Amino acid sequence: MSFDVRSLDKPVIVAPMAGGPTTPALAAAASTSGGLGFLAGGYLTAEEFAGRITEARGLTTGPLGVNLFVVRSSVARPEAIRQYALDLADESEQYGAHLGEARFDDDEWSAKLDIVMDLRPEVVSFTFGVPEAAECAQLRGAGVTMVATVTTLAEAEAAVARGVDVVAVQGPEAGGHRGTIDPGALPPTQPLSQLLRATTIALDVPVIAAGGLMTAVDVADVLVSGAAAAQLGTAFLLATEAGSSPVHRAALRDPQFTETVVTRCFSGRYARGLRNRFIDEHDAQAPLGYPEIHYLTSPVRAASIRAGDPHGANIWAGTGFQKATEGSVADIMASLV
Repeated sequence: MSFDVRSLDKPVIVAPMAGGPTTPALAAAASTSGGLGFLAGGYLTAEEFAGRITEARGLTTGPLGVNLFVVRSSVARPEAIRQYALDLADESEQYGAHLGEARFDDDEWSAKLDIVMDLRPEVVSFTFGVPEAAECAQLRGAGVTMVATVTTLAEAEAAVARGVDVVAVQGPEAGGHRGTIDPGALPPTQPLSQLLRATTIALDVPVIAAGGLMTAVDVADVLVSGAAAAQLGTAFLLATEAGSSPVHRAALRDPQFTETVVTRCFSGRYARGLRNRFIDEHDAQAPLGYPEIHYLTSPVRAASIRAGDPHGANIWAGTGFQKATEGSVADIMASLV
């Protein structure tokens, strides 16, 4: 392990948030502030991914992390997707947007892995899966520290056996997609405190705690419990440097939104966001199937955002979203440590 997450001046990691919130400025500001900023590789082309790493490198001399989606297979059923497309016809009409093509791809895994090998950020983390043992060996040889996002002790043990250096245990309060490796499994509900305790006892690797952490007390609690660092995402959605859309920012502060729920209706994978009309009307019918459902609903969600309507799009957020504060990354980091 070339970079040790335990060496951070401030044991706070700004989580990768794909789809907009993560920007090079956000990641760089986190690292400049003494923590560790992550760039999200999900949904970007390989060329865009490389450009963002280069841009962030130009903004900080601190360490940088990048995140990759590991999409090996799908549990999508074509007939279920066709039926869901019919169910979404009213959404398509309301926002004047055609549904997308429900296709499968691996998010340009090989090309993005080559970019990591070439540009060599200090840390690379993985969501939805773990690289093959040979790929882990390749990354280790390049001096890149590897972090696996896990939601159970069994996932953590398997990741370490595969060759990763660090595990990030993600509790059920986390905003956005759960890192559960089995795409067809219900997200585990074991509290973060229990998962953290079990993992730190069982494994001889650094453990990062993630999921629902919003305040200095939250950070202190997981550090006392043995975490090497605390990873926060929702706490930085309103940061000046974040790329959160105006609709996303406004919804986080809108009193009409009082709770978050876990849903598969936007992407075909379980993820937590603000409960809105789309979830209420479509969650029960939505099939599993990532990334097919993601691509199917993407044009409608984008049109909803363009229309300024938070009820037709995913507004990812953790359970503590009401504690999110505005300000620079440096200010938010200072409030957490």
